[in-house]
Amino acid sequence: MTLERCFVVTAEDVENGSGASGQAVIQACLKGLDGSPGVYRMLNSASEVLYVGKARNLRARVSNYARASGHSGRIARMISETASMMFLTTRTETEALLLEQNLIKQLKPRYNVLLRDDKSFPDIVIPSGHPFPMIRKHRGKRSEPGSYFGPFASAGAVNRTLNQLQRVFLLRTCTDAVFDGRTRPCLLYQIKRCAAPCVGKVTPEDYATLLADATKFLQGRSTTVQANLARAMAEASEAMEFERAAALRDRIKALTQVQSAQGINPRGVAEADVIALHLEGGQACVQVFFIRANQSWGNRDFYPRTGAGAEAPEIMEAFLAQFYDDKEPPRLILLSHPVDNPDLVTQLLSDRAGRKVTLGVPQRGEKAELVENAARNARESLARKVAEGASQNRLLAGLAEAFDLDAPPKRIEVYDNSHIQGSNAVGGMIVAGAEGFLKSQYRKFNIKSDAGANSDDFGMMKEVLTRRFERLLKEDPDRKSDAWPDLLLIDGGAGQVSVVAEIMAGLGVDDIAMVGVAKGVDRDAGKEEFHRPGQRPFALRMNDPVLYFVQRLRDEAHRWAIGAHRAKRAKAVSATPLDEIPGVGAARKKALLAHFGSAKAVSRAGISDLMAVTGISAAMAQTISDHFNARG
Repeated sequence: MTLERCFVVTAEDVENGSGASGQAVIQACLKGLDGSPGVYRMLNSASEVLYVGKARNLRARVSNYARASGHSGRIARMISETASMMFLTTRTETEALLLEQNLIKQLKPRYNVLLRDDKSFPDIVIPSGHPFPMIRKHRGKRSEPGSYFGPFASAGAVNRTLNQLQRVFLLRTCTDAVFDGRTRPCLLYQIKRCAAPCVGKVTPEDYATLLADATKFLQGRSTTVQANLARAMAEASEAMEFERAAALRDRIKALTQVQSAQGINPRGVAEADVIALHLEGGQACVQVFFIRANQSWGNRDFYPRTGAGAEAPEIMEAFLAQFYDDKEPPRLILLSHPVDNPDLVTQLLSDRAGRKVTLGVPQRGEKAELVENAARNARESLARKVAEGASQNRLLAGLAEAFDLDAPPKRIEVYDNSHIQGSNAVGGMIVAGAEGFLKSQYRKFNIKSDAGANSDDFGMMKEVLTRRFERLLKEDPDRKSDAWPDLLLIDGGAGQVSVVAEIMAGLGVDDIAMVGVAKGVDRDAGKEEFHRPGQRPFALRMNDPVLYFVQRLRDEAHRWAIGAHRAKRAKAVSATPLDEIPGVGAARKKALLAHFGSAKAVSRAGISDLMAVTGISAAMAQTISDHFNARG
């Protein structure tokens, strides 16, 4: 994308003084604008971006804001707060739309529609390059050679499909390392979930046939697969190969069960995303259903920020541009509402997909039924979200009352440590707010100081909090972002709280409320004591909802820290001295261990023996030898 020019108009550029804002600033902008396409930014007096917009004709678009009337309440508030504007011109309107969405995701303006959940979706992949390819779940870029099928709405949807494929097609799901090390069939072979190619129970040709059938199934051609299986079963029966015929019968039965369990699969829609929006009370829910190979591969709900009152067409357009920013669009996208600029959005999505993408708002038939189903789910999901939000707000208000806070906290951070006698020490931070647990903002801290090895819980907490808030102070010293907490919950009593208060005072952020949560004298749940700096400990009544809320927060932090510790410990168990050698990655490590049997044997090998391993050059063999000789 080429940006032709950028310029700024501020209140100082307006005649009659620097205090001008709103329509006067916008009117002044028109003097320097022409009919070029581009992106504009509206900023307030503190230079905070209020809104990012795109236009086919910048002068015509901005002139609409200069009108004295005819604006919605949302637009009128935005205009009144505008103290300056910035402009970037582009060559085409498509480039302007792309730039607009990039800026929205980066700047998060208050009056724009913002998609707040942009996690990737999992796929099923069959890697190429192996005589007996495995089938497995994949998330992220499709960089590995192989066949990809997806996206699926969730990991659960992928796991269910993999389970079905195992029952019907007997494909292996083990890693190459496990496959190469097998000497006898595993349990999956015994329960008829794998053909056991690892020990030669199936020929490469027969396995290739199974793989081809699985591919047809994932492409929506399951009837062809079923017909082939039925024909093979009849042939085996005629040849009196009754055991093989029985195995084929079981596979047909499993395939039939899979098909009957998928009653919502559309017959006339092979590939599409069905996107429905429900808007109520200024809040929005967008449901996305994934249809691939005439099968429903699950759904996901999103709750975009609506930009202080945006209408459905604007929300839908912004959602499409942001949702498909890092995802490949399907050939057909069915919508519950039209978008503001259908030709422009279609062009953008087609460019990203490298082929034609069609947008549709169906009014009748099977496609309309799919959209209605998605719209119903969006409506019900938003109702649940609103109810959960009201309950969460009541709990936050109760928390503020119980802990003497000035207002209900918008962001709560809970900290905990986990280790076993100082080994693999990890600190964990979870975040909660009005929308519940904010799992995308959880953090893990590998303890780097001697506090971990010494089992010093106070020292570990000091390291975690220091790293957390030194980074916050560096990135946002003026505390303008929503990354700053209103309340810290610490797993511990008076000692932990006093240490945390001292740490925070040393960092200059001693105005954040903090509470220590300690078990009572019997260490029973429900008898927790709460500690605040300089105050006597207190307890809540046994059946207080706020007490249960705090327990959930503490337990979630405990679960998160333990999970991080276990993951670190598992990684340490599989570590070898080879991990310390520069240039020895996973592939070379695997080749060395397969050739010599152990890291100890590698350390004793000569340079000529090392060079006999695939992928080990003379220089790398010298590096490996030097590494072990230096260790003594």
